[in-house]
Amino acid sequence: MYHDIQISQSDTTAETIAEQTPLQKLASVEKLARRFYLDYVDLEGFEVDAELVNAFPAAVLFEHEYLPLSRSGNQVTIAVGDPLSVEPLDELTAATGFFLRTVVSPADQITRHLREVLGVGGGTVSDLVAQASGDDSLEDLSNSESDVENHAGASAVIRFVNDLLGDAVQQRASDIHLEPVEDQLSVRFRVDGLLQVQTVPPDIHPFRTAIISRLKIMARLNIAEKRLPQDGRIKLNVKAREIDVRVSMIPMIDGEGVVMRLLDKSGAATSLSAVEFPPAVEQRWKKLIRRPHGLILVTGPTGSGKTTTLYGSLSEISSPYTKVITVEDPVEYNLRGINQIQVQEKIGLDFATGLRSILRHDPDVVLIGEIRDSETANSAIQASMTGHLVLSTLHTNDAPSAMTRLIDLGVEPYLVASTVEAVLAQRLIRRLCLHCRQQYLPDLVATEHGLQADQPVYRAVGCRDCNGTGYSGRIGVFELMTVDRNVRDLCSRKASADELRAAAVAAGMSPLLESGLERVRQGHSSLDEVLRVCSSDEDLSLQSLQQE
Repeated sequence: MYHDIQISQSDTTAETIAEQTPLQKLASVEKLARRFYLDYVDLEGFEVDAELVNAFPAAVLFEHEYLPLSRSGNQVTIAVGDPLSVEPLDELTAATGFFLRTVVSPADQITRHLREVLGVGGGTVSDLVAQASGDDSLEDLSNSESDVENHAGASAVIRFVNDLLGDAVQQRASDIHLEPVEDQLSVRFRVDGLLQVQTVPPDIHPFRTAIISRLKIMARLNIAEKRLPQDGRIKLNVKAREIDVRVSMIPMIDGEGVVMRLLDKSGAATSLSAVEFPPAVEQRWKKLIRRPHGLILVTGPTGSGKTTTLYGSLSEISSPYTKVITVEDPVEYNLRGINQIQVQEKIGLDFATGLRSILRHDPDVVLIGEIRDSETANSAIQASMTGHLVLSTLHTNDAPSAMTRLIDLGVEPYLVASTVEAVLAQRLIRRLCLHCRQQYLPDLVATEHGLQADQPVYRAVGCRDCNGTGYSGRIGVFELMTVDRNVRDLCSRKASADELRAAAVAAGMSPLLESGLERVRQGHSSLDEVLRVCSSDEDLSLQSLQQE
């Protein structure tokens, strides 16, 4: 079942402008203003009068993308995103008694300012409060299970949750965090890998239980269970885009915390070119994934792009003459020509069980979504020893640590040494905004990290195109360790991760930090961003290796 989330667009003209780049939008909106003989106002850096905005009905402002700018006596200057949307202005005049003078501004700037002043979902809070005033029990959901479900299905609650999800999609958020803090509800979006606190209307806090209950209904979870963690999925349609939402709920001291991961299936990047490997790494990786057998691992924290790399690799080697089977939790994107199995632990179908079964289907390539336990690790090792190429992921800080991690999971050191062919560690760093990045010559701190004093690099600044962050999108940094004879010998003797790293670097492995510095030299990212993502321990180890 898909839940349709509507994002307001007034007409065809507004939709056309919404699909343009930021610079094209500004030019188009300015041209639109001249066409209707209205003034154009750029709202970048504009200080909004919160008291004036609160004098207008929030629902109308959000729905039609209006922003009151200034007041002179009984006249208010109001910015509109679409000059054709004039009928609701009469409604505002009747509701407030103000005479309205319209100007034209970019709709995305109007929405951003409204969200900053009124908060996420601010357009539906007034309706929620009004509905609660007629139903005193809406604010107290400690009654029966049927009452909870009825209140969570209230129209105002449904609209607020839809607005919340729609705002997250518009801001390109990868995750939504709803966290109870005493008697309040904290909302944060993760955008380009960093959490951003969202303004929340104060009136929404009493309804947090109803909001969480609504999310449980959408994810088909047990609405009465508040003591145990629960996981579910929601399918959304946002402007003809298919969004898959993975929902995780955990009981905390002040209530249930919710994290939702947003996966845009319509814009899924499943080709290896989307990974943007450095040329040297890409050449070696393409050779590795075409080996007839062995275990190849991709490591990194959650949200580091491991799935994109694996899906791109499968798409690269998939053909009518190669049978590929995957066992995943969850199946994030459907890949054409590849057999994918969804893990269902409730009925006993876990990674190890699925792997044992699919080996009877005579696959050439096997993808295991994640090696989590000893049984899965040993099954993957056995599969790689019997003529299968096995791809999987591990959660480790770097490539050499994957070898020691498998041993910690109970795999014999000699089996790890003989089956693992390569380990790719990766991270995602924010990409500099091309419209505002600033060139400079490296200072003393930068040269200490390996940058040349006479080679210009770039720093983040911030502009309207990147919402003032200085960054737009992300790009990967990689550490590819191929297992040679020396590394196999060290692994068989249960050498430490530091010894394995030294041997891999001596054999030509480029550490994550060096990969990040290369992105800095190419102008893709900044030194500050690379140092934020790459650990200080790695930094020190790289400097010591360079000194040697």
